[in-house]
Amino acid sequence: MTDEDHMRQAIALARQGDRESRCSPIGCVLVLDGEVIATAHNEVEKRCDPSAHAEILAMRAAGARLRRSRFAGAVLYSTLQPCGMCSMASIWAGISRIVYGAERHQVHQMYFEDRDFDTVDFVRNAYKDDLQITGGLLGPECAALYYGPDDDPPRGEQANL
Repeated sequence: MTDEDHMRQAIALARQGDRESRCSPIGCVLVLDGEVIATAHNEVEKRCDPSAHAEILAMRAAGARLRRSRFAGAVLYSTLQPCGMCSMASIWAGISRIVYGAERHQVHQMYFEDRDFDTVDFVRNAYKDDLQITGGLLGPECAALYYGPDDDPPRGEQANL
């Protein structure tokens, strides 16, 4: 399977999660040695757990499946540029590559915890030289899952503002 195939799977997961849990529609696929080892979608509201992001849930599922906490060589696919928590967890998990769809400029600012802090820069500046980042894969298709930069989302959905 290609990067696009895995991102399309992440998009499908995001749509599924949006229908099931009514929270930000983020999907994640974790691949190791060409095999999907875990998938997840955002379940923050469903679980009443602020850490239940798609990326975190996928890493938890991979850890349970593989009975380990590090995934050297793994590729994490996410429909949205990962937040600070998910970026840091990727570093600690030893993930080798992050591929994400929608970028900051394509979606409303409410999806990011800080206007000036870019997690991609954070990962690039971390004490880690073996984590590659590829952004914008199927970007417009992924961005369509979210409120756009100029949209006016309902106040109750704007958790980070």
